[in-house]
Amino acid sequence: MRPRSVEGLLLIDKPAGITSHDVVAIVRRATHAKKVGHAGTLDPMATGLLVLGSGRATRLLRFLGDLPKTYEGTFRLGVETTTLDADGDVTTRSPVAVTDAEIARAMAAKLGASSQRPPAFSAVKVGGRKLYDAARRGEMLRAEPRSITVARFEPVARNGADIDFVAVVSGGTYVRVLAADVGSALGCGAHLKRLRRTAIGSFLVSDANPPEAVGEVIPIERAVEHLPRLELGPEEARVARDGSILGPAGIQGPYAVFDPVGSLIGIYRDDGPKARPEVVLARLA
Repeated sequence: MRPRSVEGLLLIDKPAGITSHDVVAIVRRATHAKKVGHAGTLDPMATGLLVLGSGRATRLLRFLGDLPKTYEGTFRLGVETTTLDADGDVTTRSPVAVTDAEIARAMAAKLGASSQRPPAFSAVKVGGRKLYDAARRGEMLRAEPRSITVARFEPVARNGADIDFVAVVSGGTYVRVLAADVGSALGCGAHLKRLRRTAIGSFLVSDANPPEAVGEVIPIERAVEHLPRLELGPEEARVARDGSILGPAGIQGPYAVFDPVGSLIGIYRDDGPKARPEVVLARLA
C-alpha cells in the first residue's frame, strides 16, 4: 500500500484526451497528497512528459520553467484549423506543392531567439480571463508576445502532406504556432496533427509512468539540479532556514542553498550587497 504522504517529483506520461489538470487530480487521489502541481502544461491532444511536484516540491516547480523541452510530432500541410491543432475545426484547405528542401528551409527559419504570440485557444490569461474561454464565446483576445528560443526544429520524415519533426524549445513555446508559421511561410497553411513531449531538461519520458501508476518518487533536490549550488556552513545554514538575508554569493540568477550535510534549504538570489530568499523549505513535521 502506497504511503499516505508523498513528497518529491513524479514523472508522468500523459495520455491524449485529458488535460494536465486532470493528471494532477488523478495523482493527487493516488498519492493522497494535499499539494500537487505540474511544471508545464500539455494540451489535451498532446501526450508525453509531465513533471509533477508533491508537497514542498510544488514550491520549486517554477524553477523548472526555463528548462528546454523536447518534442516529437507531426504537422499536416494544406489544412488550417481554429485551434492550430487537430482538435480544432477546419477553416481552410489548400493544395500542397512544396519540396522537402522548402519545408526544411521554412522550419530552419524558426531557429534562434524570437517572439511568439500565444494562440487564441490557450490557457494564457488576458485581463484575468483565459484566452480559450473568450475564444469559445467568439471573442478573440490577444496576448502580448513572449520571448522564445527554438534550438532545434527539423523534419525527420514525410508522408505526403504529413511532416514528422523533432523540436527543442524554451519553456512557454507553442509548437502548434511554429507549425502554423511554417505552413504560412510555405503558402499552404498547416496544423499540428500530433505532439509528444519526450524530455524536460534531463527528465525523460522513458522514465515516466501512467497517471494511475505514479511510480518512483524522485527526491526534491532534483528540481534544482540545474541551478548553481551553494553549500553553507552551520551558522549560515541556521540563518537561511529562518529565511533571513545572507551575504551575496556572486552568482547571477537563482541558486540552490544547501546545509553542511547536503539537505536543500531553499533558493536564494543576490540583490546588490545582500542575498534574499525566493523559497525557503520548511522542515517536515
